[in-house]
Amino acid sequence: MSTLDPRVETVAGPVRVFIACSLDGFIAGRDNDLSWLPAPQGGVDYGYHELLGQTSAILLGRGTYDVAAGCTDWPYAEMPVFVATRRALEPVAPSVRPISGTPAELLSIVREHIEGGIYLDGGNLIRSFLDEGLIDELTVTIVDVILGAGVPLFAGVTRRHRLKLTSSTEYPNGLVQLRYTPCRSG
Repeated sequence: MSTLDPRVETVAGPVRVFIACSLDGFIAGRDNDLSWLPAPQGGVDYGYHELLGQTSAILLGRGTYDVAAGCTDWPYAEMPVFVATRRALEPVAPSVRPISGTPAELLSIVREHIEGGIYLDGGNLIRSFLDEGLIDELTVTIVDVILGAGVPLFAGVTRRHRLKLTSSTEYPNGLVQLRYTPCRSG
């Protein structure tokens, strides 16, 4: 397995997406169903712990936060978690903080509190950050399932985005992980 590409790191720390999606482009099924996601097998976590080791904070969309908050165990331990939301939020952990604003404002708020990499998660948040040119790296793990409906990963971006494939990894269980850097125009 390759390591995260250090060339994408910016002075303020990279913004990275690390997400799984179905072959037909959904990150969750109907009613936010995640039962189709494979569990880590044989100690293989597809690079997730490596990502967390290079992450200083997590920026979640509200829907993703609500799903994570419903887990039996809070999955982010003591990592600072910023939740992009306009609604009242009762944090499930002391490390959770609600924030609001445009993608650039959200990023600025997070960077006021941390130095280093930011892990970005949540369909709407990913699309808006991509449209604003604020993502440094996208790691998308394709799961060998077709859901037919659910929460889309990229459907709804406001413009076309060119990406450069930096690595691909095929796993014995059928998953394929693709790592991209967005091509910057200009």
